[in-house]
Amino acid sequence: MSNQCSGISQSGKTYEEFSCLYPNTLGKTYMGWEKHYDPKTVLSWMQNNPIVPVIALIAYALLIVCGRNAMKDRDAWKWRRVLALWNLSLSLFSLIGAIRTVPQLLHNLYTLSLRDNLCRDPEETYGTGSSGLWVQLFVLSKFPELLDTFFIVIHKKPLIFLHWYHHITVLAYCWHSYVTTSPSGLTFIAMNYSVHAIMYGYYFLMAMKMKPKWFNAMIVTSAQISQMFVGIIVTLCAFYYYKKEESEGTCKIEAENNIAAFIMYGSYLLLFAQFFIRRYFKVSAIKKKKVV
Repeated sequence: MSNQCSGISQSGKTYEEFSCLYPNTLGKTYMGWEKHYDPKTVLSWMQNNPIVPVIALIAYALLIVCGRNAMKDRDAWKWRRVLALWNLSLSLFSLIGAIRTVPQLLHNLYTLSLRDNLCRDPEETYGTGSSGLWVQLFVLSKFPELLDTFFIVIHKKPLIFLHWYHHITVLAYCWHSYVTTSPSGLTFIAMNYSVHAIMYGYYFLMAMKMKPKWFNAMIVTSAQISQMFVGIIVTLCAFYYYKKEESEGTCKIEAENNIAAFIMYGSYLLLFAQFFIRRYFKVSAIKKKKVV
């Protein structure tokens, strides 16, 4: 490890600052405030305040019920441009997050074994420094993302189970994974940033009625389903290393968190696959019948 690129976190852990490892390429794109970011202060606050996501999700559920009742006898709002701006901001945020986390993930996969990627303390591998900043921002972004549902309610669009179930479970899981410093988090975060950059970009173009014909919804859903497949594989690999080293306790995986990840990704896979079949295959079948 280069002395120039190494740092020491507030916890006394040594880590590599990613932006310093590739100074002539990706390193040139990093801002000063990103480099050597230490997430300890915010992380400690999150660890000491587990009630925060609980309150947020209870409020979210109550506002869905109250909001839908309030809109029941009212005309749908016409906030198309506001919705477009919202989706554009989330798409750009996710794109930047992907640019920051995907290279770090690829670097880790190239320089570390699969076991180390899934078992080592994330404070040493990706949780501190510039990548640590974007990991933390990812977790915190799950709170404002709840506003997606606000736009569905005010526009009186169908609010399907998959939508609100996804928002609730993602926020709860991301918070728990972060405060328990789950080693496999970077894989999930890099994937989610990438998929959200595409998904919210699609929603922006749809809201602005600028979507090109080739960019159809099936691309977005396929990317989401692929994410679920990879998520299941990662959790199974993590479980393998956890069980293999359970007696030594050398793999920094919490069984409860990993089980939750498997259930979450498994349920998402089933729900997204069901959504995919209903939306694309049944619609195609109906169109064929009309043609005949």
